[in-house]
This record gives sequence, C-alpha cells and structure tokens, in this order.
Amino acid sequence: MLIRASAILCALRPHGEHGAIVRVMTADHGLAAAYVAGARGRDLRPVLIPGNLVAVEVRARAGTQLPSARVELVRSRGPWLTEPLPSAGIGWACALTAATLPEGHPYPLLHDSLAALLDAICMAPSARGWARVLAGYEALLLREVGYGAADAPPPEEGWTDLLERLDRQGRTIANRLLADRTGDVMGARTILLDRLRRIGSG
Repeated sequence: MLIRASAILCALRPHGEHGAIVRVMTADHGLAAAYVAGARGRDLRPVLIPGNLVAVEVRARAGTQLPSARVELVRSRGPWLTEPLPSAGIGWACALTAATLPEGHPYPLLHDSLAALLDAICMAPSARGWARVLAGYEALLLREVGYGAADAPPPEEGWTDLLERLDRQGRTIANRLLADRTGDVMGARTILLDRLRRIGSG
C-alpha cells in the first residue's frame, strides 16, 4: 500500500519511546492510521497537531502490518489552539472524525466539509460564525455513516435553537456512534458546548 496525499491530521497517540500512531483523513482514501517515527521529537511536535493540514506518505508492506508514515506540514492550526473556543471546536471535530469513521473508506464530502469547518473556526471573528457550520458537519457525518437524517441548520435559526440542536445531535452521537467506544471522546464535546453556552443568547 502506498498513499501520497494531502490530509487532515485528526488524532495522535504516543506509541513506543519516541513514535506515535496518527490518524489522518484524506479525500480519496478516507481515514488512515499509521506509525510516525520520531513523532515526539522537536521537529515533528508542531507538525503533529490535530487539525493541521499535512502532506502525508503512508506505506505498508503487508495488509496486516501497521503502515508507517512520513508527514510534512502544509498549514498549521497551532495559533488558534491558544484560544479556548477555537481550540475546543478543532479538538471536537477531529476527535469525532477519528473515533467514528472506518478506516480505508473514502468520504470525500466529509473530508471537504471538515476542512471547511476548520477554516471557519480559524477565520470567523467569533464562535457564532462557525457553530452553525459545526452543527452541519455533525449532521452530515451522521447521514454519511447511516445514522439519522438530521438536516443542516437553517441560516435563520437563532442561537438558543442552534444550541438545542447541538444538544440533540450530541445525544444521537453518544448513543449511536460512540456507545461502544472506549475513551471519553464525548468529553471534548462537553467542554465545547459549555463554552458555547457562555456566549449567551443575546
């Protein structure tokens, strides 16, 4: 197997003394997991941040072998991770994608929508400008993997109604997509929703 592609880095888990297993989302190959040697070194630490756009080369000699990957930074989301709301939004969107999509199944629409969501989080002047995009991404992901038929939020929907929509979608995600998964993936969403509610309904 050989994949050379632009990808969104969605998750990182330390593995061994110096390496890590990354999960990246590509348009043509879907989600892929691979081992990156030296991932915790000084050069790669700023590259291997969830949300970053990277150029990745994934290789495997056999179908049963964990692929290895080489990763180069294309665009960093690092500057936004110092802000509580953008950091929570990026963290949740990437964690949701990494935890719910099967590997090796292309979801080009989801890939493009995730990229658009991350751009919105980084470019909008406030969370009011991207929370609706997040709700739309969650609804699309639920539809793409076969759960629910939630519509994207209408542009005229008020802030309070949007938060209620996010609450409903969160219950669906927890009960249908993440019910049998280990780890507190939903914890990232709880943090995000708590921060969004602080904005108020004015």
